[in-house]
Amino acid sequence: MNAATRNDALMNALDAHSLLRGRQSIRRYHAAQPSTASITRIFESVAYAPSAHNRQPWRYMVLFGSAAKEQLALAMGRRLAADRSRDGDASDPIQQDVERSSQRITQAPVVIIVALSMVEMDCYPDQFRTQAERTMAVQSTAMATQNLLLAAHAEGHGTCWMCAPLFCPDEVKTALSLPADWEPQGLITLGCPAQPGRNKPRKTITDFVRFAEPHDAPG
Repeated sequence: MNAATRNDALMNALDAHSLLRGRQSIRRYHAAQPSTASITRIFESVAYAPSAHNRQPWRYMVLFGSAAKEQLALAMGRRLAADRSRDGDASDPIQQDVERSSQRITQAPVVIIVALSMVEMDCYPDQFRTQAERTMAVQSTAMATQNLLLAAHAEGHGTCWMCAPLFCPDEVKTALSLPADWEPQGLITLGCPAQPGRNKPRKTITDFVRFAEPHDAPG
């Protein structure tokens, strides 16, 4: 590899690291809708994520219209209120929580439901391998969704990952008439950022990385 090629490779690497480290969670957006071309490019990059057995078990439902978002927010809000009421929480904090969640969904230009399907995954007669196969599908869907978040950031959009559908999968499926094999895992709000994200503290690599042996390779 000559010097010019090494320099180009280094610049590309720096650009990639800048993209990875620049992504933030954005909760407030301008009203403008992203273009269909931009959304298409995002999902074309999603398709390149790694997956167990290359089965690509991820599924996405994209919501642009207000009616679908409102129906989803209403269904999820009812479940949230019911769950917190059973926990014995006071009514005012519950209502505030429901309203905050609803606004995040209904005021986002785009809402993307993240789901997985086990239809094409392997089947086993024992519970241990069955659970491992499901975990593999969850991991694959998570990696694809990370592609989605980063591709959206590359397009200049803001996004925010929300795990709430895990707590009310049946309500999400019913509200949006999702296929029977789709298992909701989360949702993403997406749009043009109306304000910057917050810089949250990150652990240093010494907190979460261990090297099995001394490593002094160059670079």
